[in-house]
Amino acid sequence: MVTDQAQRVDVLYEKHRELLDRALAAIDAREYWSPFPEMPSKSIYGPDAAEAGEKAFQTQLDRDFPIETPGANGSVSTERSPYGFDLGVRYPHSSPDALIAAAKAALPGWRAAGPHARAGVALEILTRINARSFEMAHAVQHTTGQAFVMAFQAGGPHAQDRALEAVAYAVAESTRQPREARWEKPQRGGDPLVLDKTFTAVPRGVALVIGCNTFPTWNSYPGLFASLVTGNPVIVKPHPGAVLPLAITVAVAREVLTEAGYDPNVVTLAAEEAGERTAATFATNPDIRIVDFTGSSEFGNWLEANARQANVYTEKSGLNAVVLDSTDDYRGLLRNLAFSLALYSGQMCTTPQNLLFPRTGIDTDAGPKSIEEFGADLSTGLDKLLGDPQRALGTLGAIVNDDVRARLAEATQHGKVVHAAAPVEDPAHPDASISTPLLLRVDAADESAYGREWFGPISFLIETDSTEHSLAIFADTVRTSGALTAAVYSTSDSVIDAVREAALEAGVHLSENLTGGVFVNQSAAFSDFHGTGANPAATTALTDPAFVTGRFFVLQSRRHAPVEKAADA
Repeated sequence: MVTDQAQRVDVLYEKHRELLDRALAAIDAREYWSPFPEMPSKSIYGPDAAEAGEKAFQTQLDRDFPIETPGANGSVSTERSPYGFDLGVRYPHSSPDALIAAAKAALPGWRAAGPHARAGVALEILTRINARSFEMAHAVQHTTGQAFVMAFQAGGPHAQDRALEAVAYAVAESTRQPREARWEKPQRGGDPLVLDKTFTAVPRGVALVIGCNTFPTWNSYPGLFASLVTGNPVIVKPHPGAVLPLAITVAVAREVLTEAGYDPNVVTLAAEEAGERTAATFATNPDIRIVDFTGSSEFGNWLEANARQANVYTEKSGLNAVVLDSTDDYRGLLRNLAFSLALYSGQMCTTPQNLLFPRTGIDTDAGPKSIEEFGADLSTGLDKLLGDPQRALGTLGAIVNDDVRARLAEATQHGKVVHAAAPVEDPAHPDASISTPLLLRVDAADESAYGREWFGPISFLIETDSTEHSLAIFADTVRTSGALTAAVYSTSDSVIDAVREAALEAGVHLSENLTGGVFVNQSAAFSDFHGTGANPAATTALTDPAFVTGRFFVLQSRRHAPVEKAADA
């Protein structure tokens, strides 16, 4: 007899089966595909979607967020928009013990659902989140400082793409083994040994997702959805400065879980007071078996060293580098690199920091260029890109927090200013802190300057002895401090080959001669791998099978096969 719950789950899986099948094909082909349109267009999302999304966001301000939390013992309100106002949203506060206990209680029912039923629930969650993309865009904009279009894309459809990618990998890997098998071993002079075996993918346990301030959905969704589909209840602990996007996510998840007949505590929200630092308490609890974290190397390294009972997946900081050797499209190089440095004021884990330039200069289609000329031309390129106020606001966004502002002030003491950071006014948000990028020139010997990460709109033009010297610095900094991206500009096949080899040895993804509309700090779901696990910046690639296989075990049971009785004569 099929239960009502099973019928509902079957409906969800069948409803989204075509979407899942297409995602599975996409991760195999690695070609362009995106099911969630990235443009905030009325023709796509509906004529009233933009207005309704903004109204939904405004309605949430200065009031209690509509969500239940197990063991709630008060409320917290911690968010201030980088555009200059307090959000005033109040979230329930619960102790780690209460949330972990609720997640443990929800685990058996969620484990019993099986991977396909769980995938159906996850895909329903995703499609409902997609329908709220305009609301999510405002929530992301006013917690991260991203400009609206970027917040819509990165916080909405692009994050949803990454979630779907994780769902596809989770389904593929957790169903790779057959559910049942008959094992027969021939025996000399007798009947074979025959066993029936059952194989079950069993979730590891309660998962913890620790959100970041800059990309709360884009960075949190892969771990959240990978854990869900492999059967693990998830506690979502947002950064105190960026709670709303993940609160919306958790609310939608709990709504779908309830409708499907599951315990909504399969997904819970762990909001905290600023400075409460519950992440460490959660992460070291013996019942937390999976930890996903995006943020600083300091805390990421601490988690890896101390959350020993858990599988820990981290995406940390790094020293992303560009090796400049030569180019046959100098103007394209300048345009591409200027945009990469300016996008979201450099507040991306993939933004280039160290630009390695030989002191002998580089050959270009515009003639040889010295480091002085290149610095001046790149500075001009930044001014041209950001000269129009509206384009500047749409590219830069706002500075996310005081830590970035402090680094921007400090960095001027560590090199010769090539392009000064300058404030940009936003008439709609006069209290916003917005800045153009700071570019500093240093010598290769000044490793104390460029040898640490400066998260924010801060980059170094580093004068090296030669391209070979640049390559050595690139390889050494990546091996030592990690990196999520690397780039090279060269017209020499031998240089390209050498940089490819260095990138393989250092363990970092490489972009070669980007001069068009693709940028080193952008990553396409279903095609690009994000992170590698091969250098200190990340413990694993966040978009490959290894990211999901550590979230479950395959356990077997076996028994003698029934003896078939001969039919009566």
